[in-house]
Amino acid sequence: MTASSRPVTSGGVDVSVVSTAHDVADARVHRITAALVDVGLAVELIGLGDASGAPPGVSVRTMPRRSLLTRAIRCLMVPVGARGSVLLTVDPDLVPAASLLRRLTRRRLVVDVHEDFRALLVDRPWARGIVGWLARRMVAVSESLAARADLTVVADDHLPPMQARHRLVVRNVPDRRQLPAARPLDPEPRAVYVGDVRGSRGLYTMLDAIDRAPGWRLDIVGPLAPSDTARVERWQRTSGAAARVVLHGRMPPEQAWALAAGAWCGFALLDRTPAFLDAVPSKLYEYLTVGIPVLVTPLPRMVAIVDESGAGAVVASADEVVRRLTEWEHDRPTVEDMSRRGSRWTIRAVPDAPYRLLATAVRSLVPDRL
Repeated sequence: MTASSRPVTSGGVDVSVVSTAHDVADARVHRITAALVDVGLAVELIGLGDASGAPPGVSVRTMPRRSLLTRAIRCLMVPVGARGSVLLTVDPDLVPAASLLRRLTRRRLVVDVHEDFRALLVDRPWARGIVGWLARRMVAVSESLAARADLTVVADDHLPPMQARHRLVVRNVPDRRQLPAARPLDPEPRAVYVGDVRGSRGLYTMLDAIDRAPGWRLDIVGPLAPSDTARVERWQRTSGAAARVVLHGRMPPEQAWALAAGAWCGFALLDRTPAFLDAVPSKLYEYLTVGIPVLVTPLPRMVAIVDESGAGAVVASADEVVRRLTEWEHDRPTVEDMSRRGSRWTIRAVPDAPYRLLATAVRSLVPDRL
C-alpha cells in the first residue's frame, strides 16, 4: 500500500489522520496535524502523494493515486491498518468503516467535515449515473454516522451534520506559521492562484483574462483536475499567453505561499455552484494574510470580505477581470494600499489559533492523555 513513508515514533501513535482522497501536502491536513503535534500527541498521517510533502513531526504512510474502485477498497482497509487509538477521518467515504471499527474496538473516532460533500458532487464529472447515485448515498450515510462520532469537526456553521454528539466548528482559516510575512510587491504585475485547479474554480476565466492582459504573468499552484487536462494542454499549445502562465502542480503549503508572496493579485473566481454559494475558500484568507489583493466572484460571503477589508474587487466575468488587471497594472500605489489593508484586516478578523481547539478536544479522547 505504501509508496513512501517516514517511520513512526518509538512511543506509538495517539492519533491516525486518515484519507483516501487528500494528498499529504493538503493545507488543512497540515494545519490539523501541526496542532495535534503542538499539544504533545504522536500523529500518524495516511494519505496520497509523496511523503516529502507531508507536515513535519508526524509518521507518514502514503499511497499512489488509483481508480475509484481502488479508492473504495482502501476505504475499508485504511482504517483497519491505522495504528492510532483515535482515528481522524478527512474523507466521507472512510466514515462507515471507521465507525464500525469504533464499535468493535475501544478506539475513538473524529470526523472532519471541511466541505458540503453532497453539494460538491454536483461539481464532479465522474459523479453521474450509478456512480453518482452510490456516491450520494455514501455521503448521506457518512453524514448520519458523523453525527454519532466522538467528535465531529465542521469547517463552517452551515456544514452538515447540524446536530451531533460533540460538534465543533473549526473554520478553514490560515495557520500563520505556515505563511510567510507580507512582502513588497514584485517589480512587475503577477497574479497567482493556489488551490484545486478546475473549471468551476475559475481556471478558464483566469486563462482568458491573462490572454487579454499582456502585462501580467500568472502562477497556478495546485493539482489540475483530470477532466480539465486536455483543454489546458490545448490552450498551452495555441495561446500566445502560454509563456506567461506557469502551472506548478501541487506544493506543500509553505512552498506554495512562499511562491505566491509578492503577487499583485490573487484569484478566487468560484462558480455559483451549490457547494460554493455559502463557502469562503481558505485561499481568500491566505491571500490577504500574505498581502495579496484579491479578485473574487460575486458570492455573498466573499463579497462581504472584500467590502470589509478593502483589499480587492468583485468581478462577474472575464471582461471585468481584464478591466481590473489593466487598472491595477497602471496604478501600483493603489495595489500597494490594498496589500496593506488585507494584511491589517486579517490580523483583526481571522482567529489566530482555531486548530488548537480541535487539538485540545482530540487530546481529551486519547487514553492516558486526559
